[in-house]
Formats: sequence, C-alpha cells, structure tokens
Amino acid sequence: MNVNIQTVRFEADSKLLDHVNRKIQKIENFHDRIVKIDVYLKLDNVVHQIKDKIAEIRVRIPRHEFFVKHTSKSFEASFDSALESVITQIKKTKEKQAA
Repeated sequence: MNVNIQTVRFEADSKLLDHVNRKIQKIENFHDRIVKIDVYLKLDNVVHQIKDKIAEIRVRIPRHEFFVKHTSKSFEASFDSALESVITQIKKTKEKQAA
C-alpha cells in the first residue's frame, strides 16, 4: 500500500502528519487489496481571515476508486470525517462483491 500525503498552501507540522499516518493505517483492516492512498490537506478561503481546512482522500483498489472531501475548522476533524466516509464506501463495495 502506497500512501501519499500532500499539503497545499501550508506546511504541516509533524503532529498533524502523525495523526494522518496513524489513522490511515486503519483502512487496511477494511480491504486487503488497497493499491494507493492519496491524502490532500488544503487551506480554503485564503483571502479571508477564517480559513476552512479541507481534507481529501482518494483510495485506489483494483477496479475501484473512492474519493471523499470534507471541510471543517480543523484538519483533524476534516480528515477524520473524510476517513469515516471512505471506510463506509469501501465496506459497501466489499459487501456487494461478496454477495
């Protein structure tokens, strides 16, 4: 499994990267044939004082690709919400394949 984490318009601190790496490992529990995971952490509304934090997760498995995007006031919350959504998608696809 290849994991790629990119930050856009900011430099992530090690605490945030550790959080993402630790949580992303949980995806392996839901599907054993994951090829690649891309995580994008972005700042939105850079012009305004309040910056929304966007987390995007793209998971590739053979014959399927999952993409989720979530926005909130913290990267951790955005990433956690996106991770839950992508895990739900993976579970549903795996259940359909098993049936």
